[in-house]
Parts: sequence; C-alpha cells; structure tokens
Amino acid sequence: MINFLKYRKIYFIFSGILILGSLISLAVFGLKPGIDFTGGSILELEFKDARPSNQEIRESLANLPLGEVILQPAGEKGALLRMKDISEDVHQGLLRKLNEKWEIEQKQFELIGSTIGQELKQKTKIVIILAILSMFSYIAIAFSGVPRPIRSWQAGAITIFILFHDVLIPLAAFSLLGRSYGVQITIPVTVAFLTVVGYAINNVVVVFDRVRENLFKISHGGFVETFEEAINSAVNQTLSRQINTSLTTLFPLIFIFFLGGETLKYFALALILGIVTGFYSSIFLAAPILVSLLKRRSHVSN
Repeated sequence: MINFLKYRKIYFIFSGILILGSLISLAVFGLKPGIDFTGGSILELEFKDARPSNQEIRESLANLPLGEVILQPAGEKGALLRMKDISEDVHQGLLRKLNEKWEIEQKQFELIGSTIGQELKQKTKIVIILAILSMFSYIAIAFSGVPRPIRSWQAGAITIFILFHDVLIPLAAFSLLGRSYGVQITIPVTVAFLTVVGYAINNVVVVFDRVRENLFKISHGGFVETFEEAINSAVNQTLSRQINTSLTTLFPLIFIFFLGGETLKYFALALILGIVTGFYSSIFLAAPILVSLLKRRSHVSN
C-alpha cells in the first residue's frame, strides 16, 4: 500500500506555489473575455476554393475599422470572424474586400449586444455560486453521521478549497494564453470550466465517501486502523478508479484538442487542465488536508 500522506508537506508547498502564481497571473494579466460577454459581431464565410490562411485574410481587411479580429476555421473551406460591433456599411465593405480576392458566400452574420453579454456574465456567476453552495451542503450532510473525528463542515470546507484550487490553476493558464496568444474566454470555455467544477467535486466525493466507510468500520470494530491509516487506505482503494476515469476522459479530449478545430480547441484544453488538476488534488490534497486538520486540532487540544 502506497503511503500518500507521508510527503503531504511537499504537496502543500507545491500547491501553494501554484496558487500564488495563479493569483499573480490573474491579477496582472486578467482574463480576455470573448464577444459572447463583451458584445460584438460574428461573421461566418464559406470560400468556394481552398480557404486562405488567416494572415492573408487579415491583410485583406487591414484598412477596415474592425478592431481586433479573431479568426477561426469553420469546416473545410469556412472561416469564422469575431470582431467588435460593426455597422452595415462596414459589414458590406468587408464582404467587398474579400470578394476582390476570393469568391465567398456569407453563411451567417450576427450581432451580440453588450446587454446580452452582461446577462451571460451575471447568469454564469449565479450558476457558480449555486453550484458551490449545493456541493458544500451535500458534503456536509453526507458527513453529518460520521462517528469520528471529522466534522461535517470541515469536509465541506475542504471540498470548496479543492474546487477553488482546481478551477484557479486552469484559469491562470488561460490568463497567460490570453496575454501571449489572445485566447479568449468564450461560452464553450465557460461551459468547460463549469464542467470542471462538477468533475473536481466528484473526485473528492469518491475519496471522502470511502473515508466515511472506513471510519464507520473502525467505529464498529471492522478493523483496527488509526484515523490516518483509514484515510490513506481510502486513497489507495479509490486510486485505480481515479486513474481509469481520468484517462478515459483525457484521451478523447486530447484528440479533440489536436483534431477538433479552433472552435473546440480551447474548450478541450480547459477540460484537460481541469481533469489533471482534479486528479492531483483528489489524491494529493484532499486526504492530506484532512489528516493535517486532525493533527492540528489534537495538538491544540493538548
């Protein structure tokens, strides 16, 4: 049996460095919201012949007042342009410019107002808050009958900390990508982060639920382990499940990242980062934090 608790101080230091670095990155660079949140225009085009490179398209539109243009491939011959709000005159001028060099067909043109963007922001915040409260309540209730020595609110608090850890690190990665490559936080990326919230909680629940079972066995004389041994056993007992679940989810996401095109690329990346951090925290943080809390409480009471 692997002793996952032996080097918990190293885990804490490593995670502390990651959290500090992530907070600094978010404070300095922030996140780059897409037009789904800020408002703007989306234009989808289909080229009759082979799709030109992004650089060629940018050069043909250089003299138009479009602001920053985000270009994404759409299918084999299509392109998706995301930009600030533009007038109909500018819209028609854009089409004329492109038609001078290539034969194109407009598939869709959509304006997203800033009001809709603000509404999306507000609803996203509400969903996150409700999810956190629901998960805290579930963990607290699930551990309310544990005989010793975990308090239900401690299990809930640890779960929320793990959630914070698992979402913060991928967010920081996106802040760096936004700074270096202009990667934006779009609706698909937001959905991916909300999925990470659920995935992170699921990992911790799997471990904590086994901890609860082991503690009940101790209280009923099922086996004579200490509290620390019971927690370490729980991590070992759930390890194969955690590895299998993570790998079977990661493999298709890696293929989507490399082969799914620009539209799904960063959606997949957010999930990949969240799953990796979720696996790490459920094995190397959740259980060690429980043990450290017990030892600290015992030390204070003595």
